[in-house]
Amino acid sequence: MIAYIDGKLTYKDPTYVIIDVNGVGYQIKISLGTYSSLPTGERCKLHTYLHIKEDAHTLYGFTTAAEKEVFLLLISISGVGPNTGLMILSSLSVDEVQQAIIREDVRTIQQVKGIGAKTAQRVILELKDKMKKEALLTDTLVPAASHNTNRAEALSALVTLGFAKNVAEKTLDSIIKREGGNLSVEELIKFALKSS
Repeated sequence: MIAYIDGKLTYKDPTYVIIDVNGVGYQIKISLGTYSSLPTGERCKLHTYLHIKEDAHTLYGFTTAAEKEVFLLLISISGVGPNTGLMILSSLSVDEVQQAIIREDVRTIQQVKGIGAKTAQRVILELKDKMKKEALLTDTLVPAASHNTNRAEALSALVTLGFAKNVAEKTLDSIIKREGGNLSVEELIKFALKSS
């Protein structure tokens, strides 16, 4: 198993990157969230998962261990392969996936391209207990519930103002991590506009 790859980012595409490690280029499939957080031409480290099939060995990469963990949980479900897992993480942030599962929000998961009602229900049924346990262990359930609405409203406003959705999500997440989860919608937007 290849746990992570640390090297120079030589090529970046919304669906994959190539990282040079001592003269060997590793092609790694990524989510849009990972894409937006990677600077081209600089050294970077991706947490990886190696998927082995008869006809291919495919590496999947993630900037955070949390994103990789959610990906592994998603692909443990029958009917959700690595490409579908990546599609979910490209359409929703890690936080949004966790909250949708905890709140049993079938509609949010079903909005992802290629996910039908039955698959969305299976994802929630099989992962809600794991996600709830994880949220309680990391103590993110209560703060996420209170600041998630403000974050969603701020995100909507930033997208309306012309921000790319994935860039706005990353910006808001870093603001919440830095300033705390008790910011109003207006404060979140002001911080985001200052940081851009």
